[in-house]
Amino acid sequence: MNGPLCMLIAFMGCMLIGVPIPWAAGVATVVGLHIIDIPFTLLSQTAYNAFESFPLMTIPLFVLAGQLMEKGGMSEHLIHIARKMVGSLRGGTSLVTIISCGLFASLTGSGPATTAAIGSITIPAMVDEGYPKKFASGISASAGALGSIIPPSNLLIIYALIAEESVPKLFLAGLVPGFMVILFLILTSSTVCRVSGFGERVDDDFMFRPLLKALWEGKWAIGAPLIILGGIYSGIFTPTEASAVAVFYGLFVGTFIYKKLTVANIIDSLKATTTMVGTVLVILGSTKAFGQLVAFYDIPIAVQGFFTGFTSNPFLVLLVISALYILVGMWMESIPQVVIFTAVLLPVVKSMGIDPIFFGVLTVLTCEVGFLTPPIGVNLFVSSRIAGISLEESSIGVLPFVVPYIVTIIILCAMPWLTTGVVDVFFK
Repeated sequence: MNGPLCMLIAFMGCMLIGVPIPWAAGVATVVGLHIIDIPFTLLSQTAYNAFESFPLMTIPLFVLAGQLMEKGGMSEHLIHIARKMVGSLRGGTSLVTIISCGLFASLTGSGPATTAAIGSITIPAMVDEGYPKKFASGISASAGALGSIIPPSNLLIIYALIAEESVPKLFLAGLVPGFMVILFLILTSSTVCRVSGFGERVDDDFMFRPLLKALWEGKWAIGAPLIILGGIYSGIFTPTEASAVAVFYGLFVGTFIYKKLTVANIIDSLKATTTMVGTVLVILGSTKAFGQLVAFYDIPIAVQGFFTGFTSNPFLVLLVISALYILVGMWMESIPQVVIFTAVLLPVVKSMGIDPIFFGVLTVLTCEVGFLTPPIGVNLFVSSRIAGISLEESSIGVLPFVVPYIVTIIILCAMPWLTTGVVDVFFK
């Protein structure tokens, strides 16, 4: 029997009848194990090994830290800082949303969490100022996706676990693409506001004194990413230790400095973290075994033969892979997408001389586009619910803001050194 074909049929069949992706991957894995007569215990052993990884601890801790920082009032201070930076420009509140999401992304590591934290404040403000609801929803969803590329990113951590790469290197490699997306989002938003005739200025002319005052008032919020990332790259602590420091910092600032973190907020944060971590573990356990079986069947070699059959140009191969990721991201959640396709495609790109650190950033960046496309666009669900509009309207509003991500992906495929260059300089 053709094992890979049977696995594909089992996987797609389960998905078509509505089986969740982790269970569909588990069923496909069982089919594949049966065909080559490998004991089913491999499924549980692989899942256990995936859970045993010490760096996996960073995910629940960073998620909890982000929840505590949001409920502790840090998002409000970040928005105030962003307003003093760009509020005097046309489309000021939309630009505030982008900058605020970029800042908050450095606290939480999650796209949907960033969308919820910032969008819950800026979407109502934009609607009150006359922005169309679909625009407000679209800009919040697209800017919120920065939470998955700007460190600390949960998806980059998961890629590091699967690819056995350095988490600090991946974090550093995500900085330049993150700033590129922010810049392109700002240009797109300004252009749309100017052409459409909405988005008046929300602040006086830019002055350094109000900005410095906002920075001083929000110094505890700005200090979080400086302490977390600064501690990692100075060698003071590892990413896992940094995540624990982030939790303590969020508790301390929210409770004793901003005094907005209550016992009820802490309990809500723990509940949200538990739900998130439980989802990650279920997905990671089944899809990791699926990915290992893919290697047993030499599927990466077959995929490599497919690519080399029509081109050996790394740029074209990366573009094809990016298009595949974006298409799959419309139907598959990001975590199983990273786990499954990394197992299949990482050996292919490494054989072509493509840096696995760069490929990890590209993988996560293309997954971000999946956050913005129905029917599995998580960010769209969050932003449309806040804006009080349908998913279809939100999908229309986000279309212009998918372009910055596509442009960034194409530039990175042509110039991978934009990501790896920073890593090479820092880790020489």
